[in-house]
Amino acid sequence: MTDGRDHLTRGEITKDALQAGAEAAAQTVGEVATIVTRAVGEVAAAVGGFATEIFEIKEASRRALDEHGGDVPTLPEGDVAE
Repeated sequence: MTDGRDHLTRGEITKDALQAGAEAAAQTVGEVATIVTRAVGEVAAAVGGFATEIFEIKEASRRALDEHGGDVPTLPEGDVAE
């Protein structure tokens, strides 16, 4: 007479445990990859935004100098950090 439980072999139990572990690892790697991908994108956007602001500040400074007679000495174009 059976007690209603499945009779799994040691090999089947081991296979199921390994499969569950592999699935959990794959899901975790996927989640981490998504986080890293999003972070890299956000860093790139932040650096790009900063660079845009620096260019805008540089242009605003040039316009201000032009409007006020340009009497403040500036570095030659090749010496300006860009």
